[in-house]
Amino acid sequence: MQAKISSITQVEDLRILAQKRVPKMFYDYADSGSWSEQTYRANSTDFQTLLLRQRVACNLEHRSTASTMLGQSVTMPVALAPTGMTGMQYADGEILAALAARDFGVPFTLSTMSICSLEDVAKATQKPFWFQLYVMRDRGFTRELIQRAKAVHCSALVLTLDLQILGQRHKDLKNGLSAPPRLSLPNLINLLSKPRWCWKMLQTQRRYFGNIIGHVKGVEDMASLAEWTAQQFDPTLHWRDIDWILQEWGGDLILKGILDVEDAKMAARSGAQALVVSNHGGRQLDGAPSSIACLADIVQAVGSQIEVHIDGGIRTGQDVLKCLALGARGTYIGRAFLYGLGAMGYAGVQKVLEILHKELDLTMAFCGCTHIEQVDQRILYHYMLET
Repeated sequence: MQAKISSITQVEDLRILAQKRVPKMFYDYADSGSWSEQTYRANSTDFQTLLLRQRVACNLEHRSTASTMLGQSVTMPVALAPTGMTGMQYADGEILAALAARDFGVPFTLSTMSICSLEDVAKATQKPFWFQLYVMRDRGFTRELIQRAKAVHCSALVLTLDLQILGQRHKDLKNGLSAPPRLSLPNLINLLSKPRWCWKMLQTQRRYFGNIIGHVKGVEDMASLAEWTAQQFDPTLHWRDIDWILQEWGGDLILKGILDVEDAKMAARSGAQALVVSNHGGRQLDGAPSSIACLADIVQAVGSQIEVHIDGGIRTGQDVLKCLALGARGTYIGRAFLYGLGAMGYAGVQKVLEILHKELDLTMAFCGCTHIEQVDQRILYHYMLET
């Protein structure tokens, strides 16, 4: 294991390893977008249009990437994003990812659609984490989720606004995505080629959606869960619902899924403490702009009123630095940490964080900065920002 970890130098190495070790339907779930995947690809490739300004003969001793996100001290301004079915990338995946984030000193965000439950993660980590909320038609269940997050002392609630209806994701439909996987002949053949994944999964009882099964009347198995979830994502979700959520929650609220300046202004007036510039990883509206392409305008419009975070396509520490240069106060990684998790479990997530931290630290230094708070648009070639 140590020899293999030492040979990994970039997140892409872990992606390749995860693709070999994770069953196809779950790897594809993590590494795909909706429709033509245009937006999914743009999330990553648009970072390449931002060129960094190299500086020399600067005193680069005593560097620090330490910062805060939502008032919380962080080793670097990177959080683990909420990702559904994380526990299907690797057994007990949410617990392992939360432990890796805790040990590295960055926030972890648990998804409503997680395999490990709120209580599972809280018991394992014994440290506050963030919880991502989907608003369901069943407001009683939504209220129960909020109360459960409060009971385990989650320190922030992340409300996802861009999944009122589900984007069409061809790979998930063709793979017949489910958790646990249906035992069809193609799935069985694929699982037989993933003995490490199967062995780990046999050692845990956490194979279902832990925040839902057993907590909703009549939902006790995958068949009833599929029927329930198909009816529950609420297309009527409106800005006025945020008042109710704030009242029920009573703590820090982050609004996720903002791409438009007008929506950002609504978010700034909502009473939330932060927003996340996000297109759901290119998994909802295909043909929408990348997150990084929307960031500067949103920061200019509301950055003095609300803390602006961003996710989408972040694979390197250089990507993180470019987000900070354009005014983001924090960044989120989703697929990047899932690659590490699928490849090596806890050690893989730790490796991803170490890689990003090293890339962030070195790039910051090459740009003539010794502290993350010094980073702004001056480290970018401005003519690239204007094109």
